[in-house]
Amino acid sequence: MNEKEIRSIIECVIDRYTKAVGVPAEKSDDSIFAEASARHVHLTQSDVEKLFGQGETLNCVRELSQPGQFLSDKRVKLVTKKGSIENVAVLGPVRPETQVELSMTDCRGLGLSAPVNMSGDLNGAADVYIFGDKGMICAEKSVIVAKAHIHMTSADAKRLCVTDGQRVRVKVDSARPLTFDDVIIRVNDNFSLSMHIDFDEANACLLGKNTKAYIIK
Repeated sequence: MNEKEIRSIIECVIDRYTKAVGVPAEKSDDSIFAEASARHVHLTQSDVEKLFGQGETLNCVRELSQPGQFLSDKRVKLVTKKGSIENVAVLGPVRPETQVELSMTDCRGLGLSAPVNMSGDLNGAADVYIFGDKGMICAEKSVIVAKAHIHMTSADAKRLCVTDGQRVRVKVDSARPLTFDDVIIRVNDNFSLSMHIDFDEANACLLGKNTKAYIIK
């Protein structure tokens, strides 16, 4: 048995062990970049105009990791009876419903009891006042804490052996490695492969730049 054959057997054994115990291989093709999603707001076109003036639109300052999504040139202030948060980013493009995505720490500072939901699910969402340069709105049932999730294409899903809506365990291979339960798979061919967690979760695992995550089989 030559060296090449021995190396091949060792790699095969390591790969099987990795998948069995959920420990990521150092050079696994199944790696997913993990990103921290900062607090932000999605607005309807009507609310954009109420906050910033008639005819105003969201203009792209920087593209985000997901195709078609961008950081806009607009910022807002969130206000409740308990407190406020200034300079909150507005993401584009506009959406059918206004939605505010905060961390649980943010919510506690504002005195809000917000559910941990998938983006777009406003069931049980909390209320908040949103202030722009030209106006204010009471955004009822708009505040959620976004559930950890992974964006991927159908080709990614096939390769990773997962399906849309599936709940998985994911190990983030960071400076403080941490395994997240109940991470939702989101499949759409317009997506780019990445895992999104909020700042509370990112701080918990000391998330750094280009940190990789692995679905535990």
